Amino acid sequence: MSVLPCPSCHGKRLKPESLAVTINDKSIYDVTTFSIKQAKDFFDALKLDETHRKIAHQILKEVRSRLTFMTNVGLDYFTSPYDFDSVDQADPYVDIYKIGSGDITWLEIIEYIAHKGKPVMIATGASEMKDVMQAMEVLQSFTNDIVLMQCNTNYTASPENYDHINLKVLKTYANLFPNIILGLSDHTHAVATVLGAITLGARVIERHFTDDNNRIGPDHKFAMDPIAWSNMVKETRLLERALGSGDKYVCDNETDTVVVQRRCLRSARDIAAGEVLTRDMIDVLRPATPGAILPPFIEQVVGTRALRDITFGEELRWTDLGI
Repeated sequence: MSVLPCPSCHGKRLKPESLAVTINDKSIYDVTTFSIKQAKDFFDALKLDETHRKIAHQILKEVRSRLTFMTNVGLDYFTSPYDFDSVDQADPYVDIYKIGSGDITWLEIIEYIAHKGKPVMIATGASEMKDVMQAMEVLQSFTNDIVLMQCNTNYTASPENYDHINLKVLKTYANLFPNIILGLSDHTHAVATVLGAITLGARVIERHFTDDNNRIGPDHKFAMDPIAWSNMVKETRLLERALGSGDKYVCDNETDTVVVQRRCLRSARDIAAGEVLTRDMIDVLRPATPGAILPPFIEQVVGTRALRDITFGEELRWTDLGI
Protein backbone atom coordinates (compact mmCIF):
# COMPACT_ATOMS: atom_id res chain seq x y z
CA MET A 1 0.00 0.00 0.00
CA SER A 2 1.33 3.45 -0.91
CA VAL A 3 0.23 7.02 -0.48
CA LEU A 4 0.33 8.99 -3.72
CA PRO A 5 -0.05 12.75 -4.10
CA CYS A 6 -2.57 13.92 -6.66
CA PRO A 7 -0.68 14.68 -9.92
CA SER A 8 -2.32 18.11 -10.17
CA CYS A 9 -1.60 19.18 -6.59
CA HIS A 10 0.86 21.84 -7.68
CA GLY A 11 -1.34 23.20 -10.47
CA LYS A 12 -3.70 26.12 -10.23
CA ARG A 13 -6.86 24.22 -11.22
CA LEU A 14 -9.60 23.26 -8.81
CA LYS A 15 -8.69 19.86 -7.39
CA PRO A 16 -11.21 17.34 -6.01
CA GLU A 17 -8.58 15.55 -3.95
CA SER A 18 -5.02 16.07 -2.81
CA LEU A 19 -4.41 12.60 -1.47
CA ALA A 20 -5.29 9.14 -2.76
CA VAL A 21 -4.68 5.68 -1.39
CA THR A 22 -3.56 2.94 -3.78
CA ILE A 23 -3.98 -0.63 -2.61
CA ASN A 24 -2.08 -3.28 -4.54
CA ASP A 25 -1.69 -0.71 -7.32
CA LYS A 26 -5.30 -1.25 -8.34
CA SER A 27 -8.04 0.42 -6.36
CA ILE A 28 -7.93 4.14 -5.60
CA TYR A 29 -10.00 5.57 -2.78
CA ASP A 30 -10.13 9.32 -2.82
CA VAL A 31 -10.42 11.17 0.45
CA THR A 32 -14.07 12.14 0.10
CA THR A 33 -15.22 8.60 -0.63
CA PHE A 34 -13.02 7.21 2.11
CA SER A 35 -14.79 9.28 4.74
CA ILE A 36 -18.08 7.51 4.08
CA LYS A 37 -16.98 4.24 5.63
CA GLN A 38 -15.73 3.86 9.14
CA ALA A 39 -11.95 3.89 9.05
CA LYS A 40 -11.61 1.21 11.71
CA ASP A 41 -13.71 -1.32 9.79
CA PHE A 42 -11.93 -0.52 6.54
CA PHE A 43 -8.40 -0.84 7.83
CA ASP A 44 -9.13 -3.80 10.09
CA ALA A 45 -10.38 -5.66 7.03
CA LEU A 46 -7.06 -5.00 5.33
CA LYS A 47 -5.14 -6.19 8.43
CA LEU A 48 -2.83 -3.20 8.28
CA ASP A 49 0.28 -2.86 10.36
CA GLU A 50 1.13 0.16 12.51
CA THR A 51 2.76 2.03 9.64
CA HIS A 52 -0.35 1.78 7.55
CA ARG A 53 -2.52 2.74 10.50
CA LYS A 54 -0.52 5.95 10.71
CA ILE A 55 -1.34 6.49 7.06
CA ALA A 56 -5.00 5.92 7.90
CA HIS A 57 -4.85 8.64 10.55
CA GLN A 58 -3.20 10.91 8.02
CA ILE A 59 -6.11 10.35 5.65
CA LEU A 60 -8.69 11.01 8.35
CA LYS A 61 -6.82 14.18 9.27
CA GLU A 62 -7.06 15.19 5.61
CA VAL A 63 -10.80 14.49 5.67
CA ARG A 64 -11.28 16.79 8.65
CA SER A 65 -9.15 19.41 6.92
CA ARG A 66 -11.33 19.20 3.85
CA LEU A 67 -14.49 19.65 5.89
CA THR A 68 -12.98 22.82 7.34
CA PHE A 69 -11.97 24.00 3.86
CA MET A 70 -15.45 23.40 2.44
CA THR A 71 -17.02 25.34 5.29
CA ASN A 72 -14.65 28.25 4.74
CA VAL A 73 -15.43 28.52 1.02
CA GLY A 74 -19.19 28.19 1.48
CA LEU A 75 -19.67 24.59 0.31
CA ASP A 76 -21.99 22.19 2.09
CA TYR A 77 -20.70 18.70 2.87
CA PHE A 78 -22.98 15.68 2.77
CA THR A 79 -22.61 11.99 2.12
CA SER A 80 -24.40 8.78 1.19
CA PRO A 81 -23.94 6.54 4.24
CA TYR A 82 -24.04 2.85 3.43
CA ASP A 83 -24.69 1.46 6.91
CA PHE A 84 -26.22 2.52 10.22
CA ASP A 85 -22.89 3.32 11.87
CA SER A 86 -21.94 5.57 8.96
CA VAL A 87 -25.18 7.50 9.38
CA ASP A 88 -24.30 8.20 13.00
CA GLN A 89 -20.68 8.97 12.15
CA ALA A 90 -21.66 11.51 9.49
CA ASP A 91 -24.48 13.13 11.43
CA PRO A 92 -22.42 15.83 13.24
CA TYR A 93 -21.01 17.02 9.92
CA VAL A 94 -24.00 17.06 7.58
CA ASP A 95 -27.17 19.10 7.24
CA ILE A 96 -28.62 16.80 4.60
CA TYR A 97 -28.34 13.13 3.68
CA LYS A 98 -28.32 11.46 0.30
CA ILE A 99 -29.68 7.96 -0.24
CA GLY A 100 -28.16 6.28 -3.27
CA SER A 101 -30.22 4.40 -5.83
CA GLY A 102 -28.87 1.07 -4.61
CA ASP A 103 -30.54 1.52 -1.23
CA ILE A 104 -34.01 2.48 -2.48
CA THR A 105 -35.42 -0.89 -1.34
CA TRP A 106 -33.56 -0.93 2.00
CA LEU A 107 -36.41 0.63 3.93
CA GLU A 108 -34.66 0.16 7.28
CA ILE A 109 -31.83 2.55 6.49
CA ILE A 110 -34.21 4.96 4.76
CA GLU A 111 -36.21 5.14 7.98
CA TYR A 112 -33.04 5.38 10.07
CA ILE A 113 -31.83 8.34 8.04
CA ALA A 114 -35.26 9.98 8.10
CA HIS A 115 -35.24 9.68 11.92
CA LYS A 116 -32.34 12.14 12.00
CA GLY A 117 -34.78 14.89 11.11
CA LYS A 118 -32.70 16.36 8.29
CA PRO A 119 -33.56 16.90 4.62
CA VAL A 120 -33.00 13.86 2.41
CA MET A 121 -32.02 13.50 -1.24
CA ILE A 122 -32.93 10.16 -2.76
CA ALA A 123 -31.87 8.87 -6.18
CA THR A 124 -34.15 6.47 -8.04
CA GLY A 125 -31.90 4.76 -10.59
CA ALA A 126 -32.48 1.12 -11.57
CA SER A 127 -35.85 1.11 -9.83
CA GLU A 128 -39.53 0.69 -10.60
CA MET A 129 -42.34 2.98 -9.55
CA LYS A 130 -43.37 0.62 -6.77
CA ASP A 131 -39.87 0.93 -5.30
CA VAL A 132 -40.08 4.72 -5.43
CA MET A 133 -43.55 4.75 -3.89
CA GLN A 134 -42.62 2.59 -0.92
CA ALA A 135 -39.41 4.56 -0.28
CA MET A 136 -41.30 7.85 -0.44
CA GLU A 137 -43.98 6.51 1.88
CA VAL A 138 -41.31 5.86 4.50
CA LEU A 139 -39.62 9.22 4.02
CA GLN A 140 -42.83 11.24 3.98
CA SER A 141 -43.93 9.70 7.26
CA PHE A 142 -41.09 11.73 8.81
CA THR A 143 -40.50 14.73 6.56
CA ASN A 144 -41.42 16.50 3.33
CA ASP A 145 -37.94 18.03 3.06
CA ILE A 146 -37.09 15.62 0.27
CA VAL A 147 -35.33 15.91 -3.06
CA LEU A 148 -36.60 13.14 -5.34
CA MET A 149 -34.12 12.58 -8.17
CA GLN A 150 -34.72 10.80 -11.45
CA CYS A 151 -31.66 8.74 -12.29
CA ASN A 152 -30.35 6.18 -14.74
CA THR A 153 -27.70 4.12 -13.00
CA ASN A 154 -25.23 3.26 -15.72
CA TYR A 155 -21.56 4.24 -15.41
CA THR A 156 -20.36 3.15 -18.85
CA ALA A 157 -20.34 6.67 -20.38
CA SER A 158 -21.97 5.15 -23.47
CA PRO A 159 -23.80 7.56 -25.81
CA GLU A 160 -26.68 5.05 -25.76
CA ASN A 161 -27.38 6.06 -22.18
CA TYR A 162 -29.22 9.15 -23.43
CA ASP A 163 -31.94 6.79 -24.67
CA HIS A 164 -32.56 5.68 -21.09
CA ILE A 165 -32.51 8.92 -19.09
CA ASN A 166 -36.31 9.27 -19.30
CA LEU A 167 -36.47 12.84 -18.09
CA LYS A 168 -40.25 12.78 -18.46
CA VAL A 169 -40.36 10.72 -15.27
CA LEU A 170 -39.92 14.08 -13.56
CA LYS A 171 -43.40 15.03 -14.77
CA THR A 172 -44.74 11.84 -13.21
CA TYR A 173 -42.98 12.63 -9.94
CA ALA A 174 -44.36 16.17 -10.02
CA ASN A 175 -47.90 14.83 -10.30
CA LEU A 176 -47.44 12.20 -7.61
CA PHE A 177 -45.48 14.36 -5.17
CA PRO A 178 -46.47 18.01 -5.81
CA ASN A 179 -44.83 19.31 -2.64
CA ILE A 180 -41.46 17.61 -3.16
CA ILE A 181 -38.38 19.18 -4.74
CA LEU A 182 -37.38 17.39 -7.92
CA GLY A 183 -33.85 16.64 -9.08
CA LEU A 184 -31.69 14.74 -11.53
CA SER A 185 -28.80 12.43 -10.69
CA ASP A 186 -27.00 12.12 -14.01
CA HIS A 187 -24.09 10.12 -15.40
CA THR A 188 -23.90 11.45 -18.96
CA HIS A 189 -21.55 13.92 -20.62
CA ALA A 190 -23.63 16.62 -22.25
CA VAL A 191 -25.52 19.54 -20.77
CA ALA A 192 -28.74 18.58 -22.58
CA THR A 193 -29.97 16.29 -19.80
CA VAL A 194 -29.42 18.97 -17.18
CA LEU A 195 -31.20 21.65 -19.19
CA GLY A 196 -34.06 19.30 -19.99
CA ALA A 197 -34.46 18.32 -16.35
CA ILE A 198 -34.55 21.94 -15.23
CA THR A 199 -37.17 22.72 -17.87
CA LEU A 200 -39.28 19.87 -16.49
CA GLY A 201 -39.04 21.20 -12.94
CA ALA A 202 -35.80 19.84 -11.46
CA ARG A 203 -34.19 22.18 -8.96
CA VAL A 204 -31.30 19.96 -7.82
CA ILE A 205 -28.68 18.54 -10.16
CA GLU A 206 -26.17 15.89 -9.12
CA ARG A 207 -23.23 15.19 -11.41
CA HIS A 208 -19.81 13.67 -10.86
CA PHE A 209 -16.78 15.96 -10.86
CA THR A 210 -13.15 15.30 -11.70
CA ASP A 211 -10.08 17.35 -12.50
CA ASP A 212 -9.02 14.86 -15.19
CA ASN A 213 -11.21 12.49 -17.22
CA ASN A 214 -8.19 10.25 -17.81
CA ARG A 215 -7.86 9.29 -14.15
CA ILE A 216 -8.32 5.67 -13.15
CA GLY A 217 -11.67 4.84 -11.63
CA PRO A 218 -15.28 4.08 -12.58
CA ASP A 219 -16.53 7.67 -12.42
CA HIS A 220 -13.90 9.73 -14.19
CA LYS A 221 -14.84 8.92 -17.79
CA PHE A 222 -18.31 10.46 -17.54
CA ALA A 223 -17.53 13.03 -14.85
CA MET A 224 -17.30 16.73 -15.63
CA ASP A 225 -14.00 18.54 -15.49
CA PRO A 226 -13.80 22.20 -14.36
CA ILE A 227 -14.35 23.56 -17.87
CA ALA A 228 -17.38 21.35 -18.53
CA TRP A 229 -18.76 22.12 -15.08
CA SER A 230 -18.41 25.85 -15.61
CA ASN A 231 -20.16 25.57 -18.97
CA MET A 232 -23.01 23.60 -17.40
CA VAL A 233 -23.54 26.31 -14.80
CA LYS A 234 -23.43 29.08 -17.41
CA GLU A 235 -25.92 27.31 -19.66
CA THR A 236 -28.17 26.63 -16.67
CA ARG A 237 -28.16 30.29 -15.68
CA LEU A 238 -29.06 31.25 -19.26
CA LEU A 239 -31.89 28.71 -19.24
CA GLU A 240 -33.24 30.08 -15.97
CA ARG A 241 -33.32 33.54 -17.51
CA ALA A 242 -34.93 32.20 -20.66
CA LEU A 243 -37.65 30.28 -18.79
CA GLY A 244 -38.78 33.55 -17.28
CA SER A 245 -42.44 34.07 -16.40
CA GLY A 246 -45.53 32.03 -17.20
CA ASP A 247 -47.48 35.25 -17.79
CA LYS A 248 -47.84 36.35 -21.41
CA TYR A 249 -47.34 40.06 -22.00
CA VAL A 250 -45.48 42.48 -24.26
CA CYS A 251 -41.98 42.63 -22.82
CA ASP A 252 -39.97 45.81 -22.49
CA ASN A 253 -37.73 44.85 -25.40
CA GLU A 254 -40.74 44.31 -27.69
CA THR A 255 -42.49 47.68 -27.47
CA ASP A 256 -41.04 48.95 -30.73
CA THR A 257 -41.95 45.67 -32.45
CA VAL A 258 -45.62 46.22 -31.59
CA VAL A 259 -45.54 49.30 -33.81
CA VAL A 260 -43.18 48.10 -36.56
CA GLN A 261 -44.50 44.58 -37.19
CA ARG A 262 -48.18 44.87 -36.39
CA ARG A 263 -50.77 46.31 -38.77
CA CYS A 264 -53.50 48.90 -38.56
CA LEU A 265 -56.36 49.97 -40.80
CA ARG A 266 -55.42 52.42 -43.56
CA SER A 267 -57.28 53.98 -46.46
CA ALA A 268 -56.94 52.05 -49.71
CA ARG A 269 -57.62 55.26 -51.66
CA ASP A 270 -58.43 58.91 -51.07
CA ILE A 271 -61.67 59.12 -49.08
CA ALA A 272 -63.73 62.29 -49.16
CA ALA A 273 -65.51 63.66 -46.11
CA GLY A 274 -69.02 62.20 -45.91
CA GLU A 275 -68.24 58.99 -47.81
CA VAL A 276 -69.46 55.73 -46.30
CA LEU A 277 -66.58 53.27 -45.93
CA THR A 278 -66.80 49.89 -47.63
CA ARG A 279 -64.40 46.97 -47.20
CA ASP A 280 -62.57 47.70 -50.46
CA MET A 281 -61.71 51.19 -49.18
CA ILE A 282 -59.72 49.71 -46.27
CA ASP A 283 -56.20 48.23 -46.29
CA VAL A 284 -54.51 46.34 -43.41
CA LEU A 285 -50.90 47.53 -43.45
CA ARG A 286 -47.81 48.06 -41.33
CA PRO A 287 -46.82 49.88 -39.18
CA ALA A 288 -49.47 49.95 -36.45
CA THR A 289 -49.29 53.68 -35.70
CA PRO A 290 -50.25 54.34 -32.06
CA GLY A 291 -53.88 55.44 -31.89
CA ALA A 292 -54.85 53.85 -35.22
CA ILE A 293 -57.70 51.35 -35.49
CA LEU A 294 -56.47 47.76 -35.31
CA PRO A 295 -57.52 44.87 -37.63
CA PRO A 296 -59.94 43.14 -35.20
CA PHE A 297 -62.28 46.16 -35.54
CA ILE A 298 -62.53 46.16 -39.34
CA GLU A 299 -66.18 45.04 -39.35
CA GLN A 300 -67.12 47.92 -37.06
CA VAL A 301 -65.38 50.38 -39.40
CA VAL A 302 -67.29 49.21 -42.49
CA GLY A 303 -70.45 51.33 -42.79
CA THR A 304 -69.09 54.35 -40.91
CA ARG A 305 -68.80 57.78 -42.54
CA ALA A 306 -65.61 59.81 -42.96
CA LEU A 307 -65.78 63.03 -40.93
CA ARG A 308 -62.95 64.59 -42.94
CA ASP A 309 -60.93 63.99 -46.08
CA ILE A 310 -58.61 61.01 -45.59
CA THR A 311 -55.66 60.61 -47.94
CA PHE A 312 -54.54 57.37 -49.56
CA GLY A 313 -52.48 55.23 -47.12
CA GLU A 314 -53.40 57.31 -44.06
CA GLU A 315 -54.21 55.38 -40.87
CA LEU A 316 -57.85 55.33 -39.80
CA ARG A 317 -58.78 56.67 -36.36
CA TRP A 318 -62.07 56.56 -34.52
CA THR A 319 -61.97 60.35 -34.23
CA ASP A 320 -62.13 60.57 -38.04
CA LEU A 321 -65.22 58.36 -38.40
CA GLY A 322 -68.88 58.73 -37.52
CA ILE A 323 -72.27 57.26 -38.23
